[in-house]
Amino acid sequence: MIGSRPAAPWSRTLIRLLALFAVVLGFQAAPSHKAQADSVVKVLALYDGTYDAAHISFVHEANTWFPQHAAQYGFSYTSTNDWSQLNTANLAKYQVVMFLDNYPQTAAERTAFQTYMQNGGGWIGFHVSAYNDAVPSDWSWYHNTFLGTGTFKSNSWGPTAETLKIEDPNHPATAGLPSTITSSVSEWYSWQNDLRQNPAIDILASMDQSTFPIGTDPNQTWYSGYYPIVWSNRNYKMVYNNFGHNAMDYSTNTTLSSTFASAQQNQLLIQEIRWAAGQSGPVTPPPAQPTGAIHGYGGKCVDLAAASSANGAAVQLYDCNGTNAQNWTVASDGSLQALGKCMDVTSAGTANGTKVQLYDCNGSAAQKWTSSGGTLVNAGSGKCLDATGPSSANGTRLQIWTCGTSANQQWTLPS
Repeated sequence: MIGSRPAAPWSRTLIRLLALFAVVLGFQAAPSHKAQADSVVKVLALYDGTYDAAHISFVHEANTWFPQHAAQYGFSYTSTNDWSQLNTANLAKYQVVMFLDNYPQTAAERTAFQTYMQNGGGWIGFHVSAYNDAVPSDWSWYHNTFLGTGTFKSNSWGPTAETLKIEDPNHPATAGLPSTITSSVSEWYSWQNDLRQNPAIDILASMDQSTFPIGTDPNQTWYSGYYPIVWSNRNYKMVYNNFGHNAMDYSTNTTLSSTFASAQQNQLLIQEIRWAAGQSGPVTPPPAQPTGAIHGYGGKCVDLAAASSANGAAVQLYDCNGTNAQNWTVASDGSLQALGKCMDVTSAGTANGTKVQLYDCNGSAAQKWTSSGGTLVNAGSGKCLDATGPSSANGTRLQIWTCGTSANQQWTLPS
């Protein structure tokens, strides 16, 4: 029997080099935005925040609510109004992209986004991000192929909460939800195309027939029909949500509802993110968060001076007026938030008399507050929110002070 001749040393070396080269090529060919099971999902949210107070209100809410729940559900959240970040190099860093209130307008941004989606990227859109009244469409791939909607047809008015029927209970985004859920308040859109006739479209939720009529204006109320509200395109990892328009008092720019007021809808949103990033499975729904005025000394409200959202804006007492400058969200992480930022103790101070301000939310103890017997205790200092003076005059600055029982340290939070 003739034995086989062992490979020459240089042949073995060549084989090893070729194998290593193949492995390297394999890593390079894999989409860099593919979610890894053991890594944090990175979400990039894009918005304009310039048109319609109801849409702007939603953008502020989204840019507050998603970061609050990011760590709990395994994702990070970056938001920007710089749409030029829709480029190939930047998109490679993210597993999921959100459009909060618009869609890309330049050819370069559109090409980068389309390529991202065709290569397995994830996307979640809201309400006006699908709006299109141009005939023909200003971006056919997006409106006709990707979303399937064609052009805008009509809307309900005014904004209402409705009963949604879960159409596809087997989709990972709807896992664990009952057959019907109650939505948050929104204006609702209808479209030129019947999505039921599109085999690529998987309708996840629609208006339940029990919910009619929809709207408060008789001239813009829907009395019957079929209206898809949440859907996916089977050819992409995407979900579109028809909601994202808060009820507003436009005369005072006051938000009257919250897009995140429905715990079941919140569960749907978190599960959409997980599915779009390549994960799945039901989650415990993030709770709805109380939003409204904080009432204090002399019947006045906690207010942001000049309705400013700038870092360092003064937190003060002022006559209650229902504006967004007095609209505070009691977040699940213990922060108090308005205009997309957090109530903060200046320089994380602990001394009596340290002023309270508005600042970018950062999760620090200087921005955590606990309600105790009517007082608001700051986690970083152990001191209480206090009206300086004590005074209840308009413009009275709020500070931290050793906790006591005086009326200028008593606060009523929204519930």
